[in-house]
Amino acid sequence: MSTQIFLNLAVNDLNRSIEFFTKLGYSFNPKFTDEKATCMIISDNIFVMLLTRPFFQTFTNKEIIDAHKAVECSIALSAESREAVNEMVAKAEAAGATIPNPASDYGFMYQHSFEDLDGHHWEIVWMDPNSSPEHIS
Repeated sequence: MSTQIFLNLAVNDLNRSIEFFTKLGYSFNPKFTDEKATCMIISDNIFVMLLTRPFFQTFTNKEIIDAHKAVECSIALSAESREAVNEMVAKAEAAGATIPNPASDYGFMYQHSFEDLDGHHWEIVWMDPNSSPEHIS
């Protein structure tokens, strides 16, 4: 059995987040969707649970950060090409995301990022399968 990953993110407006990620091409599992949460499908083994802030708070005694002000993590997803990286970031920007930095090209790796409506940092990355890094600086 392969391991599945479920990333949990707090969101301010669940319906707005669903609309945003739908514009990026993602779908949602209706079995795990209600007014408090939804399960966004990234791949067969990767899922993002978008949880309303009050519901997310029921899982922890810690403060939930405002991702517009602090970084909780960087979510990195692979893409099949440089063009696919740019297409996803363009879709995200058109859907309301902010672009914190220009794309980075390391030769063997190309990446670009966006921040979603709640400030969560997403990296879209392509790695050349015919190349390997000598070093990262």
